[in-house]
Amino acid sequence: MLARMSLHGDAGTDADAVVAELSGLVFEVTGRLRSHFNAAAAELGLPPAQALVLTNLSGPAPMRRLADWLSCEPSNVTGIVDGLERRGLVIRRPAPGDRRVKHVVLTEAGEHKRRELRSRSHALARSFFELPGPDQKHLRDLLARVLSGPPASAEAESG
Repeated sequence: MLARMSLHGDAGTDADAVVAELSGLVFEVTGRLRSHFNAAAAELGLPPAQALVLTNLSGPAPMRRLADWLSCEPSNVTGIVDGLERRGLVIRRPAPGDRRVKHVVLTEAGEHKRRELRSRSHALARSFFELPGPDQKHLRDLLARVLSGPPASAEAESG
């Protein structure tokens, strides 16, 4: 469980405690959303990495982009795409401008499975964020504002 902010102490310590608590809460929320997503994927017989590729693939994408989405080495993506190909959910095609680059493309079955996965994971997320409408919108707006700020590396350089 996360430590709660003390009512005593200086403003810097209190602000640091709030930031630490926010970080912990965001990681906890992320973990729960990931768990819900993985459960939806498991219901469809998909390993989490394959499900992530499937749900993020909206058009032809090079293997390098998939590696970026998954935060892994491009060589790891090969096995993931192999599994999706065996299931008939994606195919590899040469990139139009460079035949050495392979694009991963959803098949019709892959598009159907992606819709199912998104629908199931959205239903789980909807139950997770079961807050009154104004609270949902306020949380959305706050998170969007946090994400639209400067990247952490830019803040570190200017400070």
